[in-house]
Amino acid sequence: MLLKSLPGQRAASALAAVAVAALLAGCAHKPMPLASTHGMPPAPPSHAYEAPPAGPVQSSVLPGSTQDFVVNAGDRVYFDFDQFTVRPDAIPVLEAQATWLNRYPAVQVRIEGNCDERGTRDYNFALGGRRAHSVKQFLIEHGVNAGRITTVSYGSERPMDSGAGDSAWAHNRNAHTDLVSGAR
Repeated sequence: MLLKSLPGQRAASALAAVAVAALLAGCAHKPMPLASTHGMPPAPPSHAYEAPPAGPVQSSVLPGSTQDFVVNAGDRVYFDFDQFTVRPDAIPVLEAQATWLNRYPAVQVRIEGNCDERGTRDYNFALGGRRAHSVKQFLIEHGVNAGRITTVSYGSERPMDSGAGDSAWAHNRNAHTDLVSGAR
């Protein structure tokens, strides 16, 4: 009975201090040392992994935005050397672009044709134009209104990859679909 001998407010303060001390003492826990594993990382916990609940995934991407287009459709397709025909690996990207554009009919796009640094300036501008036109035709054939699509060729003037060699050149042979208006 120390608490009974203390007057009013001091008794309450002392009681609170004792309660806090008891809580802290009950919560104190020293981690157990890990067994030596000779430089190996510790074993994973023994409990089984639980997958998150099924259902729609919440995303911070605004539907109808440029980011939505890039994430869900893709904004660039690539071409083989000295070619302007759509490659088989570009078809799923262009189909996704057409689906996205048909979902958002107010969006206007510009297809930008690009080339690697090989070839003359004039040749590359012409080839970039043909690449942009090939993408435009694909989108039109998949239901996108032709009035919503413009094309431009940058030739080799705007490389994605400033390096030299096959890898850089492969990155620079592309058609980029740029959303110019109507996106959120």
